[in-house]
Amino acid sequence: MSFDFSYKLPTPKEIKEMYPVSDRIKNNKVVMDKELLDIFSGKDDRFIVIIGPCSADNEDSVLKYLSLLKGVEEAVKEKLYIIARIYTNKPRTTGEGYMGMVHQPDPEKDPDLLNGIVMIRDLHMKAMRDYMIPIADEMLYPENYRYLDDVLSYVAVGARSVENQQHRLVASGIPVPVGMKNPTSGTLRVMLNSIYAAQHGHNFIFRGWDVTTSGNPYAHAILRGYENKHGNMMPNYHYEDLMLLYSMYKEAGLKNPAVIVDANHANSGKRYMEQIRIVKEVLHLRQQSTELKSLVKGVMIESYIEEGNQAIGCENFVYGRSITDPCLGFKDSEKLLYEMADLI
Repeated sequence: MSFDFSYKLPTPKEIKEMYPVSDRIKNNKVVMDKELLDIFSGKDDRFIVIIGPCSADNEDSVLKYLSLLKGVEEAVKEKLYIIARIYTNKPRTTGEGYMGMVHQPDPEKDPDLLNGIVMIRDLHMKAMRDYMIPIADEMLYPENYRYLDDVLSYVAVGARSVENQQHRLVASGIPVPVGMKNPTSGTLRVMLNSIYAAQHGHNFIFRGWDVTTSGNPYAHAILRGYENKHGNMMPNYHYEDLMLLYSMYKEAGLKNPAVIVDANHANSGKRYMEQIRIVKEVLHLRQQSTELKSLVKGVMIESYIEEGNQAIGCENFVYGRSITDPCLGFKDSEKLLYEMADLI
Protein backbone atom coordinates (compact mmCIF):
# COMPACT_ATOMS: atom_id res chain seq x y z
CA MET A 1 0.00 0.00 0.00
CA SER A 2 2.30 2.72 -1.31
CA PHE A 3 3.30 4.84 -4.29
CA ASP A 4 6.41 3.95 -6.27
CA PHE A 5 7.56 7.08 -8.13
CA SER A 6 9.42 5.53 -11.07
CA TYR A 7 10.48 8.66 -12.97
CA LYS A 8 9.23 12.18 -13.62
CA LEU A 9 7.48 12.63 -16.96
CA PRO A 10 8.21 15.62 -19.21
CA THR A 11 5.81 18.55 -18.88
CA PRO A 12 3.41 19.32 -21.72
CA LYS A 13 5.53 22.35 -22.59
CA GLU A 14 8.63 20.16 -22.90
CA ILE A 15 6.83 17.61 -25.06
CA LYS A 16 5.45 20.36 -27.32
CA GLU A 17 8.92 21.83 -27.74
CA MET A 18 10.25 18.41 -28.77
CA TYR A 19 7.27 17.71 -31.05
CA PRO A 20 5.91 21.08 -32.27
CA VAL A 21 2.93 21.44 -34.59
CA SER A 22 3.47 23.16 -37.92
CA ASP A 23 2.02 26.54 -38.87
CA ARG A 24 -0.18 24.72 -41.40
CA ILE A 25 -1.74 22.59 -38.66
CA LYS A 26 -2.19 25.62 -36.40
CA ASN A 27 -3.91 27.65 -39.12
CA ASN A 28 -6.20 24.82 -40.21
CA LYS A 29 -7.16 24.05 -36.63
CA VAL A 30 -8.25 27.67 -36.10
CA VAL A 31 -10.60 27.37 -39.09
CA MET A 32 -11.96 23.97 -38.06
CA ASP A 33 -12.51 25.04 -34.45
CA LYS A 34 -14.51 28.08 -35.54
CA GLU A 35 -16.67 25.92 -37.82
CA LEU A 36 -17.41 23.56 -34.95
CA LEU A 37 -18.26 26.38 -32.55
CA ASP A 38 -20.60 27.80 -35.19
CA ILE A 39 -22.46 24.47 -35.29
CA PHE A 40 -22.89 24.41 -31.53
CA SER A 41 -24.05 28.03 -31.46
CA GLY A 42 -26.56 27.45 -34.27
CA LYS A 43 -24.85 29.55 -36.94
CA ASP A 44 -24.01 26.46 -39.04
CA ASP A 45 -26.64 23.75 -39.54
CA ARG A 46 -24.35 20.89 -40.51
CA PHE A 47 -24.75 17.65 -38.56
CA ILE A 48 -21.78 16.45 -36.51
CA VAL A 49 -20.52 12.88 -36.84
CA ILE A 50 -17.80 11.82 -34.38
CA ILE A 51 -16.62 8.55 -35.83
CA GLY A 52 -13.72 6.15 -35.41
CA PRO A 53 -12.43 3.17 -33.42
CA CYS A 54 -13.53 2.47 -29.87
CA SER A 55 -9.85 2.76 -28.97
CA ALA A 56 -6.91 3.92 -31.11
CA ASP A 57 -4.79 0.83 -30.53
CA ASN A 58 -2.41 0.94 -33.50
CA GLU A 59 -1.04 3.98 -35.30
CA ASP A 60 -0.83 2.38 -38.74
CA SER A 61 -4.39 1.02 -38.77
CA VAL A 62 -5.84 4.25 -37.32
CA LEU A 63 -4.18 6.30 -40.07
CA LYS A 64 -5.35 3.79 -42.69
CA TYR A 65 -8.89 4.20 -41.34
CA LEU A 66 -8.56 8.00 -41.60
CA SER A 67 -7.40 7.70 -45.21
CA LEU A 68 -10.65 5.87 -45.99
CA LEU A 69 -12.73 8.31 -43.96
CA LYS A 70 -11.21 11.34 -45.69
CA GLY A 71 -12.62 10.27 -49.04
CA VAL A 72 -16.14 10.16 -47.62
CA GLU A 73 -15.64 13.41 -45.68
CA GLU A 74 -14.86 15.26 -48.91
CA ALA A 75 -18.08 13.98 -50.50
CA VAL A 76 -20.47 14.77 -47.61
CA LYS A 77 -18.92 17.88 -46.05
CA GLU A 78 -21.76 20.16 -47.16
CA LYS A 79 -24.16 18.21 -44.92
CA LEU A 80 -22.02 16.42 -42.34
CA TYR A 81 -19.22 17.75 -40.15
CA ILE A 82 -17.02 14.73 -39.58
CA ILE A 83 -14.73 14.58 -36.54
CA ALA A 84 -12.22 11.75 -36.30
CA ARG A 85 -12.56 9.78 -33.09
CA ILE A 86 -8.96 9.05 -31.99
CA TYR A 87 -9.37 7.89 -28.40
CA THR A 88 -5.97 7.18 -26.88
CA ASN A 89 -7.16 6.56 -23.30
CA LYS A 90 -9.46 3.68 -22.45
CA PRO A 91 -11.46 3.83 -19.20
CA ARG A 92 -11.70 0.50 -17.37
CA THR A 93 -14.46 -0.05 -14.83
CA THR A 94 -12.31 -2.30 -12.62
CA GLY A 95 -8.93 -0.83 -13.60
CA GLU A 96 -8.00 -4.05 -15.44
CA GLY A 97 -7.43 -4.62 -19.15
CA TYR A 98 -6.04 -2.55 -22.02
CA MET A 99 -6.02 1.12 -21.01
CA GLY A 100 -5.18 2.69 -24.34
CA MET A 101 -2.15 3.81 -26.31
CA VAL A 102 -1.06 6.33 -23.69
CA HIS A 103 -0.49 3.41 -21.29
CA GLN A 104 0.51 0.70 -23.74
CA PRO A 105 1.90 1.88 -27.08
CA ASP A 106 2.07 -1.83 -27.86
CA PRO A 107 -1.03 -3.61 -26.45
CA GLU A 108 0.95 -6.83 -26.05
CA LYS A 109 3.73 -5.25 -23.97
CA ASP A 110 4.00 -3.70 -20.51
CA PRO A 111 2.88 -0.10 -19.87
CA ASP A 112 5.27 2.63 -21.03
CA LEU A 113 3.79 6.03 -20.21
CA LEU A 114 6.65 8.15 -21.51
CA ASN A 115 6.64 6.44 -24.89
CA GLY A 116 2.84 6.46 -24.80
CA ILE A 117 2.64 10.24 -24.38
CA VAL A 118 5.04 10.71 -27.29
CA MET A 119 3.14 8.24 -29.47
CA ILE A 120 -0.31 9.73 -28.93
CA ARG A 121 0.97 13.22 -29.72
CA ASP A 122 2.71 11.90 -32.82
CA LEU A 123 -0.47 10.08 -33.92
CA HIS A 124 -2.68 13.15 -33.53
CA MET A 125 -0.16 15.33 -35.35
CA LYS A 126 0.09 12.87 -38.26
CA ALA A 127 -3.71 12.72 -38.48
CA MET A 128 -3.91 16.51 -38.69
CA ARG A 129 -0.99 16.81 -41.09
CA ASP A 130 -2.13 14.14 -43.55
CA TYR A 131 -5.93 14.36 -43.42
CA MET A 132 -6.90 17.72 -41.90
CA ILE A 133 -9.97 16.30 -40.18
CA PRO A 134 -10.94 17.71 -36.75
CA ILE A 135 -9.87 15.32 -33.99
CA ALA A 136 -11.64 14.16 -30.82
CA ASP A 137 -10.15 12.38 -27.82
CA GLU A 138 -11.48 11.46 -24.39
CA MET A 139 -10.22 13.34 -21.33
CA LEU A 140 -9.69 10.35 -19.06
CA TYR A 141 -6.92 12.14 -17.15
CA PRO A 142 -7.48 15.91 -16.87
CA GLU A 143 -3.78 16.58 -16.30
CA ASN A 144 -2.95 14.97 -19.68
CA TYR A 145 -5.12 17.33 -21.72
CA ARG A 146 -2.29 19.84 -22.11
CA TYR A 147 -0.20 17.30 -24.05
CA LEU A 148 -2.79 17.47 -26.86
CA ASP A 149 -4.61 20.79 -26.48
CA ASP A 150 -3.07 22.25 -29.64
CA VAL A 151 -4.35 19.42 -31.86
CA LEU A 152 -7.78 18.53 -30.42
CA SER A 153 -10.97 20.16 -31.69
CA TYR A 154 -13.35 18.16 -29.48
CA VAL A 155 -13.03 16.63 -26.01
CA ALA A 156 -15.29 14.04 -24.39
CA VAL A 157 -15.73 13.36 -20.67
CA GLY A 158 -16.79 9.77 -20.11
CA ALA A 159 -19.67 8.32 -18.11
CA ARG A 160 -17.39 7.28 -15.25
CA SER A 161 -15.65 10.67 -15.09
CA VAL A 162 -18.56 13.08 -15.44
CA GLU A 163 -19.12 13.35 -11.67
CA ASN A 164 -15.45 14.08 -11.00
CA GLN A 165 -14.76 17.63 -9.83
CA GLN A 166 -11.42 17.95 -11.60
CA HIS A 167 -12.90 16.95 -14.97
CA ARG A 168 -15.61 19.59 -14.61
CA LEU A 169 -13.18 22.33 -13.61
CA VAL A 170 -10.65 21.56 -16.35
CA ALA A 171 -13.46 21.47 -18.92
CA SER A 172 -14.31 25.05 -17.92
CA GLY A 173 -10.97 26.21 -19.34
CA ILE A 174 -10.92 24.20 -22.57
CA PRO A 175 -11.40 26.43 -25.67
CA VAL A 176 -13.22 23.80 -27.77
CA PRO A 177 -16.53 21.96 -27.25
CA VAL A 178 -16.53 19.45 -24.40
CA GLY A 179 -19.14 16.70 -24.35
CA MET A 180 -20.30 15.43 -20.95
CA LYS A 181 -21.71 11.90 -21.04
CA ASN A 182 -24.57 10.89 -18.81
CA PRO A 183 -23.29 8.69 -15.95
CA THR A 184 -23.70 4.93 -16.15
CA SER A 185 -26.69 5.27 -13.79
CA GLY A 186 -28.42 7.43 -16.42
CA THR A 187 -29.21 10.34 -14.11
CA LEU A 188 -29.53 13.38 -16.36
CA ARG A 189 -29.27 15.84 -13.48
CA VAL A 190 -25.70 14.70 -12.75
CA MET A 191 -24.74 15.35 -16.37
CA LEU A 192 -26.43 18.76 -16.38
CA ASN A 193 -24.68 19.72 -13.15
CA SER A 194 -21.41 18.85 -14.85
CA ILE A 195 -22.31 21.00 -17.86
CA TYR A 196 -23.27 23.87 -15.55
CA ALA A 197 -19.94 23.65 -13.76
CA ALA A 198 -18.01 23.51 -17.04
CA GLN A 199 -19.86 26.54 -18.42
CA HIS A 200 -18.78 28.71 -15.48
CA GLY A 201 -15.35 29.95 -14.44
CA HIS A 202 -13.42 28.52 -11.49
CA ASN A 203 -10.21 28.87 -9.48
CA PHE A 204 -8.39 25.62 -8.62
CA ILE A 205 -5.10 23.70 -8.59
CA PHE A 206 -4.04 22.29 -11.96
CA ARG A 207 -0.65 20.70 -12.69
CA GLY A 208 0.81 22.44 -9.64
CA TRP A 209 -0.49 25.88 -10.66
CA ASP A 210 -3.08 28.22 -9.22
CA VAL A 211 -5.34 28.63 -12.29
CA THR A 212 -8.50 30.57 -13.05
CA THR A 213 -10.80 29.65 -15.94
CA SER A 214 -13.41 31.73 -17.76
CA GLY A 215 -15.97 28.96 -18.41
CA ASN A 216 -16.76 26.97 -21.56
CA PRO A 217 -20.13 27.98 -23.07
CA TYR A 218 -19.92 25.03 -25.48
CA ALA A 219 -19.91 22.29 -22.84
CA HIS A 220 -22.85 20.03 -23.75
CA ALA A 221 -24.55 16.68 -23.23
CA ILE A 222 -23.79 13.25 -24.66
CA LEU A 223 -26.46 10.57 -24.25
CA ARG A 224 -24.92 7.09 -24.22
CA GLY A 225 -27.60 4.98 -22.53
CA TYR A 226 -27.32 3.60 -19.01
CA GLU A 227 -27.59 0.54 -16.79
CA ASN A 228 -30.60 0.01 -14.52
CA LYS A 229 -30.40 -1.45 -11.03
CA HIS A 230 -30.55 -4.96 -12.45
CA GLY A 231 -27.52 -4.34 -14.68
CA ASN A 232 -29.56 -4.23 -17.89
CA MET A 233 -28.49 -1.78 -20.60
CA MET A 234 -31.16 0.83 -21.35
CA PRO A 235 -31.28 3.36 -24.22
CA ASN A 236 -31.90 7.09 -23.79
CA TYR A 237 -32.01 8.40 -27.36
CA HIS A 238 -35.78 8.10 -27.99
CA TYR A 239 -38.17 11.02 -28.47
CA GLU A 240 -39.24 11.13 -24.83
CA ASP A 241 -35.62 11.09 -23.63
CA LEU A 242 -34.59 13.91 -25.93
CA MET A 243 -37.62 16.06 -25.11
CA LEU A 244 -36.99 15.56 -21.40
CA LEU A 245 -33.40 16.69 -21.87
CA TYR A 246 -34.61 19.70 -23.86
CA SER A 247 -36.93 20.76 -21.04
CA MET A 248 -34.24 20.21 -18.40
CA TYR A 249 -31.81 22.32 -20.44
CA LYS A 250 -34.32 25.16 -20.53
CA GLU A 251 -35.03 24.87 -16.82
CA ALA A 252 -31.31 24.96 -16.00
CA GLY A 253 -30.74 28.07 -18.13
CA LEU A 254 -27.62 26.64 -19.75
CA LYS A 255 -25.92 28.22 -22.76
CA ASN A 256 -26.07 26.71 -26.25
CA PRO A 257 -28.33 23.71 -25.47
CA ALA A 258 -26.93 20.75 -27.39
CA VAL A 259 -26.67 16.98 -27.31
CA ILE A 260 -24.63 14.39 -29.18
CA VAL A 261 -26.20 10.91 -29.26
CA ASP A 262 -23.73 8.07 -28.75
CA ALA A 263 -25.11 5.31 -30.97
CA ASN A 264 -23.13 2.54 -29.30
CA HIS A 265 -22.48 1.61 -25.64
CA ALA A 266 -25.69 1.15 -23.63
CA ASN A 267 -27.81 2.75 -26.35
CA SER A 268 -27.06 -0.18 -28.65
CA GLY A 269 -26.48 -2.71 -25.88
CA LYS A 270 -23.00 -2.96 -27.47
CA ARG A 271 -24.62 -4.57 -30.52
CA TYR A 272 -22.55 -2.58 -32.97
CA MET A 273 -24.79 -3.08 -36.02
CA GLU A 274 -27.64 -1.40 -34.12
CA GLN A 275 -25.77 1.88 -34.55
CA ILE A 276 -27.09 2.09 -38.12
CA ARG A 277 -30.72 1.96 -36.99
CA ILE A 278 -30.16 4.29 -34.05
CA VAL A 279 -28.51 6.99 -36.18
CA LYS A 280 -31.35 6.88 -38.69
CA GLU A 281 -33.93 7.07 -35.91
CA VAL A 282 -32.21 10.12 -34.43
CA LEU A 283 -32.24 11.84 -37.83
CA HIS A 284 -35.94 11.02 -38.18
CA LEU A 285 -36.72 12.51 -34.76
CA ARG A 286 -34.97 15.75 -35.70
CA GLN A 287 -37.30 16.07 -38.67
CA GLN A 288 -40.38 15.73 -36.44
CA SER A 289 -39.57 18.52 -33.99
CA THR A 290 -38.03 21.98 -34.34
CA GLU A 291 -36.91 21.72 -30.71
CA LEU A 292 -35.04 18.49 -31.35
CA LYS A 293 -33.56 19.76 -34.62
CA SER A 294 -31.97 22.62 -32.69
CA LEU A 295 -30.95 20.43 -29.75
CA VAL A 296 -29.48 17.33 -31.42
CA LYS A 297 -26.23 18.45 -33.01
CA GLY A 298 -24.81 15.09 -33.96
CA VAL A 299 -23.98 11.47 -33.23
CA MET A 300 -21.06 9.33 -32.12
CA ILE A 301 -20.33 6.13 -34.06
CA GLU A 302 -17.76 3.46 -33.21
CA SER A 303 -16.24 2.32 -36.49
CA TYR A 304 -13.01 0.71 -37.67
CA ILE A 305 -11.67 -0.91 -40.83
CA GLU A 306 -13.09 -4.35 -40.00
CA GLU A 307 -16.29 -5.01 -38.08
CA GLY A 308 -16.61 -6.56 -34.62
CA ASN A 309 -13.82 -6.99 -32.10
CA GLN A 310 -11.12 -9.45 -31.07
CA ALA A 311 -8.90 -10.30 -28.13
CA ILE A 312 -5.39 -8.87 -27.86
CA GLY A 313 -2.88 -11.30 -29.31
CA CYS A 314 -5.53 -13.76 -30.46
CA GLU A 315 -4.83 -16.38 -33.10
CA ASN A 316 -5.59 -15.09 -36.62
CA PHE A 317 -5.43 -11.47 -35.45
CA VAL A 318 -7.18 -9.18 -37.96
CA TYR A 319 -5.62 -5.84 -38.94
CA GLY A 320 -7.97 -2.92 -38.28
CA ARG A 321 -10.39 -4.76 -35.99
CA SER A 322 -11.12 -3.39 -32.50
CA ILE A 323 -9.43 -4.92 -29.45
CA THR A 324 -11.97 -3.26 -27.15
CA ASP A 325 -15.68 -2.71 -27.90
CA PRO A 326 -17.07 -4.02 -31.22
CA CYS A 327 -17.26 -1.49 -34.06
CA LEU A 328 -18.96 -1.11 -37.42
CA GLY A 329 -16.74 -2.05 -40.34
CA PHE A 330 -15.78 0.70 -42.75
CA LYS A 331 -17.97 -0.57 -45.61
CA ASP A 332 -21.11 -0.26 -43.47
CA SER A 333 -19.86 3.04 -42.04
CA GLU A 334 -19.30 4.51 -45.49
CA LYS A 335 -22.77 3.48 -46.64
CA LEU A 336 -24.30 4.95 -43.48
CA LEU A 337 -22.53 8.29 -43.90
CA TYR A 338 -23.80 8.66 -47.45
CA GLU A 339 -27.32 7.74 -46.34
CA MET A 340 -27.12 10.29 -43.52
CA ALA A 341 -26.16 13.03 -45.96
CA ASP A 342 -29.17 12.13 -48.10
CA LEU A 343 -31.52 12.20 -45.09
CA ILE A 344 -30.48 15.66 -43.87
